Parts: sequence; C-alpha cells; structure tokens
Amino acid sequence: ICIELSVALAWLTERSSLPGARLWAWLSVAPLAIPAFVHSYAWITLVPGLHGLWAGVLVSVVAYFPFLYLPVAAALRRLDPALEDAAAAVGLGPWRVFRRVVLPQLRLAICGGSLLIGLHLLAEYGLYVFIRFDTFTTAIVDQFQSTFNGPAANMLAAVLVTCCFVLLGIEVLVRGEERYARVGSGAARQQQRTRLGRATIPCLALPVVTTLLALGVPFVTIGRWLVAGGADVWRLDEIGLALGQTLFLALAGALLATIAAMPMAWISIRAPGPLQRLLEGCNYIVGSLPGVVVALALVTITVRIALPLYQTLFTILVAYALMF
Repeated sequence: ICIELSVALAWLTERSSLPGARLWAWLSVAPLAIPAFVHSYAWITLVPGLHGLWAGVLVSVVAYFPFLYLPVAAALRRLDPALEDAAAAVGLGPWRVFRRVVLPQLRLAICGGSLLIGLHLLAEYGLYVFIRFDTFTTAIVDQFQSTFNGPAANMLAAVLVTCCFVLLGIEVLVRGEERYARVGSGAARQQQRTRLGRATIPCLALPVVTTLLALGVPFVTIGRWLVAGGADVWRLDEIGLALGQTLFLALAGALLATIAAMPMAWISIRAPGPLQRLLEGCNYIVGSLPGVVVALALVTITVRIALPLYQTLFTILVAYALMF
C-alpha cells in the first residue's frame, strides 16, 4: 500500500500539472514530523473502536509512507526525459512508457524506502499499543514490564533480528545488480509535466484525502485536547524543563547521528562492496530493534564494564546514534 500510494503521489507532485504541486509535495512529507504513536492516539481518540490488523495497516501507512515518498520523488526529479521520449517515439503509450521505462529506474528508490519502512515497523511499539494490536515488539516490552523475563524477551528480540535478515535478503534480491546512469554530453533536458486535463479533479482527490488522514486527524484531535485542557496545559513551570531537555536531546542526538552516518554514506558512494553491504546490514539490524532492547543492552554494558556511564546523558546519545 505504501509503495502504490507513494509512487502515485510522487508522480502527481513531480511529473504532472497537479494544481499546487509544491504545496502537496510539502504536505506529503509533513507527517514525518508527527510521531507514529501520536498518529495512533489521534485515530483511537477519533474512532474508539479502531483496533486489530486493518487498524494497524491504516495507521502504519499514514504515519510511514513519507519514508518511501521522499526517495521516489527525488528519483523522479533526476530521470532523463530523453529515455521516455525515445520510448514514445517507437510507439509506446503513456502507461507502457511508465511501466517499462520509468518504473524500472525507480526500483532502487522503492526498495530502499520499503526496507526503511519495514525496519521501522519491526521496531514500532507505541503505534500498536494504542490500537491493541500485538506484535513481537509489544510482546518484548510486556515481558520486561510485567514479568521482568529477560531471557524470553531476548528470544523474541532474536526473532526480530531474523526478520530483519529476511527483509535485507528480499531487498538485495529485488534490487539486483543493475544500475542506471545517463550517457552523453551536456545537461539533461528539463522535464515536461504531463497535463491532467479532465483527470485533474480525480487526481487531486488523492493528495487531499491523504493529507486529511495523515495530518488532519492528528491536528484536529490534539487541538481539541489542548482546548479542553485550558490554560493549565501551557504552564511553563511544569513543562518548561521537560521541553528544554527534549529539544536539547533531539538536537544533540541528531548531530551525533549525522556525524556517525557520514562515514557510512561516504563508503556507500565511494567504495561500494561486500564490506559496505556488511556494515550497512549491521546498521539496519540495530535499527530494527525496539528501543527497550537497545536501552537494556546499553544498561548491561555500562553496569558491567563502564559503571560511571550508567544512566548518563552520554549513554542516551549513544542509543540515539545506534537507533537512527
């Protein structure tokens, strides 16, 4: 579902005459600013009976589709329109040009974005707790919180790692070894947007409905609760310290994660190979683990060999760097 939705939105905002394309492109990315558990909380507040598999699918799609939209939209912007012109010149229609020329060039972006969404969903906890849908991650947290059963939780975490290996293997098989590059001198011609004509209104319905589901529901729900809470919600003496600490940890964690990711990105571009794939796979495995598993692993390490670092700011930042 995320693939179909993201590819359709990316094509509409990047390659069609959709009214307000830049605005819809920004709104398609904006759901990333809302945590997944906030999406789930908003939906369960709006529809109290929402639970189960299809509820999980709905909330997962509206919360995570931007992870796939971003690389697909970027790939569409980089495509050379001369290839599509050549395909049209030999008699291929618009749909066949898209299926045989454009879509294969989007394969790498689709595989990467799909892998990212899959790994995030493997580690997701808050989203599924609100809608009362059991996953391995919720079971791991339940084992720690209710029975303090570390070995059982570790066994479930091992299953998550196995699932991560399966996703990595599928991504490698689907991605293949093919790469696409433009040949010839000069710059690529500017892409011409496809005129939608009478299909403008039906096509406009897709970004409108997506925005209402991904942004409208959370903002309306949160706004209603803020108004119901009155002035007490905005007392800085109660939330000021927590807000300041949250912003500091967010900025520091983002900076450290960026610094840690730069060498990996450089190796991926400049020296691709088995070592790069191994390091990349290790990073994906850590990213697929729930936060509680990473936290308890760091607690165990600091207690046994680095006690001065136990429950310190440094340990929290290291956890952020490992996860993100």
